[in-house]
Amino acid sequence: MINKIKKNDEVIVITGKNKGKIGKIYKIISKKKVFIKGLNLFKKHQKPIPSINQIGGIFKKENYIHISNIAIFNKHINKINKKGLTFKNKNIK
Repeated sequence: MINKIKKNDEVIVITGKNKGKIGKIYKIISKKKVFIKGLNLFKKHQKPIPSINQIGGIFKKENYIHISNIAIFNKHINKINKKGLTFKNKNIK
């Protein structure tokens, strides 16, 4: 399967709590999940570990978004851009 979405693409979230927000992809994992800069934040409660001098507290981290919940955003026309694949040879499926 060919993935249409790549790193540094500008995308818009089409479903979920971040619906309508725009951001850039900075990491893709397993071809199904993407991390978008500044979107889908959650709070991570971290215990302090004194043996390695790690401080504890509540930190905001980004969680992944499934690839089916985002779409490519074209900022020149301010609309969702539909990406498709075309093949030169008609015999290829």
